[in-house]
Amino acid sequence: MEKIVICPHCGRGFPQYANPTPTTDVIIYTPVRGVVMIERKNPPPGFALPGGFIEEGEQAEEAAVREMREETGLDVELTGLLGVYSRPDRDPRQHTLSVVFTGTPCNPDQLRAGDDAKSAAFYPLDALPAPLAFDHARILRDFKAVLAGKRQAAAVDQTAVLHRHQPQPHVVDYG
Repeated sequence: MEKIVICPHCGRGFPQYANPTPTTDVIIYTPVRGVVMIERKNPPPGFALPGGFIEEGEQAEEAAVREMREETGLDVELTGLLGVYSRPDRDPRQHTLSVVFTGTPCNPDQLRAGDDAKSAAFYPLDALPAPLAFDHARILRDFKAVLAGKRQAAAVDQTAVLHRHQPQPHVVDYG
């Protein structure tokens, strides 16, 4: 949505866009250990799938792998695209759009809480901690449907994870 904002110094109008903020989450899963959940250190409280904001110049797949390393200490191989979740009320802080992947940990014994996580642990899918933050209960229901063969996850572009591009500085001249 575009709105025109007036510069208080020069009086000129310039467009400002109010769009959902892109994020990514990953369901890190092994059949023996379960799914990785973090306890959030910052509001909103509760347990959540590890994830975070996609940075400018970064592909969603790159952000997913980076966020997993930052929040859980795990290197993750993305195995599928579960879906895109974008309800305006999914995050009480702001309207976000999350690209949700499935993945397997390359180093599961190195799980640790990092970045925004107070704690991180594997939980069986039938014994998840509560309360779950955001719309993660819905996302996990969708994942269980994939495991039950009632839904499919899409393929992931693995080349996106292999070719890391550094974000370029964005300069704005308001004139």
